[in-house]
Amino acid sequence: MKRRTFVKGSAGITTGLTLAGCIGGDGGGEGESTTTESTDTTASGTSAEETTSGESSSMDGPVVIGSDIPYPPFEYRNNSGELKGFDVDIAKALFEEEMGIGYEFKKTGFDTIIPSLNNGNFRIIMSAMTINDKRAQKVDFSDPYFTAYQTVAIRKGGDISKLEDLKGTTVAVQKGTTGEGAAEGLKEQFGGSLTIDSYDQITGAFNALLNNQASAVINDNTVNAKYVNEQDNVVFLKGEGEAAKQGKNAPDYLTLTVEEYGIAFRQDDDDFKKKVNEALAAIKESGKYDEIYNEYFGSGSN
Repeated sequence: MKRRTFVKGSAGITTGLTLAGCIGGDGGGEGESTTTESTDTTASGTSAEETTSGESSSMDGPVVIGSDIPYPPFEYRNNSGELKGFDVDIAKALFEEEMGIGYEFKKTGFDTIIPSLNNGNFRIIMSAMTINDKRAQKVDFSDPYFTAYQTVAIRKGGDISKLEDLKGTTVAVQKGTTGEGAAEGLKEQFGGSLTIDSYDQITGAFNALLNNQASAVINDNTVNAKYVNEQDNVVFLKGEGEAAKQGKNAPDYLTLTVEEYGIAFRQDDDDFKKKVNEALAAIKESGKYDEIYNEYFGSGSN
């Protein structure tokens, strides 16, 4: 199936992407230490959890979902404080509509989200997490539900016009993400001639770009696209890349990697993973998945 690779503009997301905001991790955490989840009130201000839930079931629910919030367009609060996003709507379709169980989102730092899952702080991770071999040693993944690319955002009219121009410069990334991994791969390609500045939040990386402290930001295409769409002086680095090499429906900007997102489970939760995969297949078959996808990323199917 084809997937469009731009992000549809939305006034409701704009607040979550202001540079004063706090944006969470894109590619998933791989820290080994135990984490304590930070608290965040709901729109009503009555709970320490980011909550969007249906009626709970004594069988499996409510399903507590670890997620680094905000990270638009996957999880964020709109202007009225309501928790929204692609992952949020997929969770509703899976758990409330298909499986008939409640669910709630728990705000969690991304660099330690995997050990937090394995410590039992929540049941699954839904947080734009890339499936890869390193993570699969620690968690099990659902079937893929989203394709993403690592991309390069640069200042418009600057000195960077091709990938090789980044040699000897500084790039900004978010800690613990596959964007950081892609930058490390690029550094190796350049024989070490690249400085990587890693930030706790992707907002810090973009602040560095806008303040001329970095020549580029390496991050997921959907999040980079929000900055490209909303900042006149930020653009994608053009060129063919990994998507074109793999024969994918490549965008018109450079792609360093092709990645698949998955829902992460503890490795002893096989029965629940099976049920979630069945629900995921059902929403794809019914067209519900495409309906949600189109709301956030424009028309066309994935």
